Amino acid sequence: MACGVDPNKTTLFVQSSVPAHAQLARLLGSITTVGMLRRMIQFKEKSKDGEGESASLTLLDYPVLMAADILLYDADVVPVGDDQRQHLQLTRDLAERFNQTYNTNVLRVPEPLVVAEVARIMSLTDGTRKMSKSDSNDGSRINLLDRPELIVRKIKRAKTDSNIGLEFDNPERPEANNLLRLYQVTSGRSREEVASACATMGYGQFKTLLADALIAMLAPIQTRFHELIADKAQIVQVLKDGARRASHEANQVLSSVEKAIGLARF
Repeated sequence: MACGVDPNKTTLFVQSSVPAHAQLARLLGSITTVGMLRRMIQFKEKSKDGEGESASLTLLDYPVLMAADILLYDADVVPVGDDQRQHLQLTRDLAERFNQTYNTNVLRVPEPLVVAEVARIMSLTDGTRKMSKSDSNDGSRINLLDRPELIVRKIKRAKTDSNIGLEFDNPERPEANNLLRLYQVTSGRSREEVASACATMGYGQFKTLLADALIAMLAPIQTRFHELIADKAQIVQVLKDGARRASHEANQVLSSVEKAIGLARF
């Protein structure tokens, strides 16, 4: 809501408030193979041994729940980053497999919507790894509620190389490319403008510009957040209203899925 999502136009709710998510995930699990899930890159990365033998069932079948999240609402397109393309492809595969298995078309097959400029934002401490809220190092990312002085400190400490000037898409300079992308998005300037302005710029000057752009972009979000959080009852009501609307839509799709399978409710 602080970022501008209007609850009068968008249904906002807590996933666990709508049981149909878990119910559809359970049904989709019957057409999902273990092999399909073990091929998920995030599963391989997050399972400690790389093979998943010590991983929980929840980590393994999370993509099925994600598929249910999407398919319950007849989504035409789904905004994703590069790291979620594989999960969305699994969603598409499951929808197609379900429709073919039960000779129906109750599940819509969604298309990905990827914004190229922000498809993959990388870590401030390692330009070869994605920025992640689950990274144990808070300095690797910019959080929406980071104070201005903390943003300045994180950007000053961001990893760089020893070259003068920054450039896009040089595989030998991943940090320069990542910081330039951040500046392009947060400053609102075009790729060409940013590339030209920063081609001979030192990192000290550039990091000041980047920190200022981040602070300016986040300031209205943070202001609105603090306004909203002062009235938690309003937020709870928005979530309750959203859960009711979401349940109505989700239960219709779930009912169609159950009917296609041949399940009966009494």
